Amino acid sequence: MSMAIHLRSPLAPWAEVVPGVAPVAVEALLALPDDGYVYEVVDGVLVRMAGSGDEATTIAHYLGVALTNFVRPRRLGIVTGADGVYKFPHAETGLLPDIGFYVAEKRAFIVDRSKPIPFAPDLAVEVASPSQDADDMAAKARAYLHGGVRLVWVLWPQAQHADIWRPATLDRPTATLNVGDALDGEDVIPGFTYPVADVFADPLA
Repeated sequence: MSMAIHLRSPLAPWAEVVPGVAPVAVEALLALPDDGYVYEVVDGVLVRMAGSGDEATTIAHYLGVALTNFVRPRRLGIVTGADGVYKFPHAETGLLPDIGFYVAEKRAFIVDRSKPIPFAPDLAVEVASPSQDADDMAAKARAYLHGGVRLVWVLWPQAQHADIWRPATLDRPTATLNVGDALDGEDVIPGFTYPVADVFADPLA
């Protein structure tokens, strides 16, 4: 997601802090105006990012479709898009991954489907923008993992590689995949694989 950073928070260096706003609850994200920004809440701090361009949007859309086509007929869980708000446990933090996935068993914990999803996703996918660097996205990956996410994919369109993060290694990606490799759902989405080359391919080429 592209953005012009003015004020960063150590809690969310991937985004811009919204100035002059008192601490907010995650549920407030559902009532914010549609002004071209994507908002998140990190420990009660409201932060924002600019909307995505064609490249990032297309990457997230087609990978999300591939995930949905795999998990839906197998009833493995739910795939969410970039406006899906996940409220993390034990913190006033709500993040919106470009793609999220949670296993079917967690649906029982959702009492009101009009509210933020009341747990962290099992898989979070982020498409990095040109203005986001490795430190920014490492901070976001760690925020996901600390919140209970089991697998994080950070996609880098310019470099055409994917960083894979798991809870076992918080200081660096577990692996970095290149165009000759494939994304693997591992134990989160067993059996799902998707070539990294296809992630970054132009669908009209």
